[in-house]
Amino acid sequence: MRVVPAMAQASRSVTRAARTLAATRHPAGYHGHYQGDFAYFEGWYVKLISADLSRRLALIPGIFRGGTSEADEAFVQVLDGVTGESWFESFPVVDFVADPRAFDVSVGASRFSSRGIHVGLRGPALDGDVTFGPLDPWPVTWRSPGVMGPYGWVPVMECYHGLVSFGHDLDGILTLGDRELDFTGGRGYLEKDWGRSFPSAYVWMQSNHFAGTEACVSASIATIPWGRSSFRGFIVGLRIPGSDGGELHRFATYTGASTEVLDVDDAEVRWTMRARSGARLRLRAERHRGGLLHAPARVKMHRRVEETLDARIHVELDSPDGRRLFEGTGEAAGLEVHGDHDGLVALNDR
Repeated sequence: MRVVPAMAQASRSVTRAARTLAATRHPAGYHGHYQGDFAYFEGWYVKLISADLSRRLALIPGIFRGGTSEADEAFVQVLDGVTGESWFESFPVVDFVADPRAFDVSVGASRFSSRGIHVGLRGPALDGDVTFGPLDPWPVTWRSPGVMGPYGWVPVMECYHGLVSFGHDLDGILTLGDRELDFTGGRGYLEKDWGRSFPSAYVWMQSNHFAGTEACVSASIATIPWGRSSFRGFIVGLRIPGSDGGELHRFATYTGASTEVLDVDDAEVRWTMRARSGARLRLRAERHRGGLLHAPARVKMHRRVEETLDARIHVELDSPDGRRLFEGTGEAAGLEVHGDHDGLVALNDR
C-alpha cells in the first residue's frame, strides 16, 4: 500500500530536479515553478535612466509566497530616484504569469520582458511603454551558470542572484501622474533575485553611467548562511566595452578574490578587493538618502530597506603589475546598505 505514494514522491523529486537543472541555466527566467510549498520570493530589478539623467526609475515586478494563501502576493514596486518617492502595488498571485526560460513577466496590466515594458499601475498612476535594445547578460555556461558562478548549482542558498543585462538602450515615454518621463536615448539595467529571503546584512551598488563609456559595475557583498555558521561572500562584475565585444572583470568569492578593505559609514562605502591574479579593484560609493523598498523575509514581504538612485561610485582597476586599466565615476548609481554592516565588515571572506 505504500509503494504508490513512494513512487509518486520519487517521480515528483525527479521532476523537480529536472526543472531545477533547466532553470539554473536560464537565470533570467522564473524559478518558482519547481519550489514546492516552501516560502519563496522572486523579483526582477528594472532600472530606467533618461539620456540627461534627469529621470530615474526602478521598477520591480515579482512574487512572494509565504507558505499561506494570506501571505501570498504578486507585486510591482516603483522607486522614483529623483524625488525619493516609492510605492508598492500588490496583486493576487493569479495575476502573475512568468516564463521559466526567459525574462517575460506579467503582473496585472503590466508586462516586463527582454523586449521592453508596458506599465499600467493605479496609484500613483504610472503608464506607458518603453522598448529595450539588445540585452547584455552575464555569460552563462555549464560550469558557471551566470553571476553566481558554481554557487548557482548549490541547492541550499538563501538567496540567488542573476544579472540579466549590464546595459541596453531605451526608447519610449512613461507618464507618472501629470509628469511625462521620456527615456528615449536613455540607458537601462536589469538584474534579479530569488530564494527564501534576502541576506541579513548586505551592501549592493550598481552604475552603468560612466562618462565617455558604456562601462558597467555591479557589486554586492553579504552575510551568507552556511550550515550553522556564516561567511562574507561577494560578487563583482566590471564590464568594460571594447571593439572585441568588451571584457568582464570578475572579482568574487568563487574566483578566489579577497577583500582587502571594507569600510562603511554614513557618508561612504569603501571597498578594495584583490583577485587571485594580483589585479586590484577599488570601489568608493557616496551614500545619499533614497526611498524605502519592500524586501522579502521568510514569512513576509514587507521588511523595509533604503535604496537610492542618486549615488556615485568611483572605480579604479589596476593590473597585477600596477597599471591603471580603468578609472571612472559612475553616476545615477543604485546603492543599498542594509542590516548589521559592522558585523558584515567583521566577517571573513570564505
